[in-house]
Amino acid sequence: MQSGKLARVIEIEGATFATDDFGTPIPTWSRKATLRAEIVTAEASEFIRGWGASEETAIVFRTRFLDGITMSDRVSFDGQHFNIKGVVPIGRRKGLELRCVAVDGGS
Repeated sequence: MQSGKLARVIEIEGATFATDDFGTPIPTWSRKATLRAEIVTAEASEFIRGWGASEETAIVFRTRFLDGITMSDRVSFDGQHFNIKGVVPIGRRKGLELRCVAVDGGS
């Protein structure tokens, strides 16, 4: 993995849950790591869902390997949050490909 391609800075955030007065779980996001990354693809796609058409912004980040990143985490990049939909290792602990979609509402 060439360090010159890792020109972006992303944050990996993990959720902890507290409950409100009604017993509803509320996620609180905290930073797990700050990494340099390359944007492999970024696209807006329209999907047909059971409730109608919706548009999702999909993005793939490539970064150095970091153990412990799961699909319950999210990526924060350029003021926007992305849910991780896939964590694909590159080689033997050489790097990771994080396949993500934008979070609606920026929560």
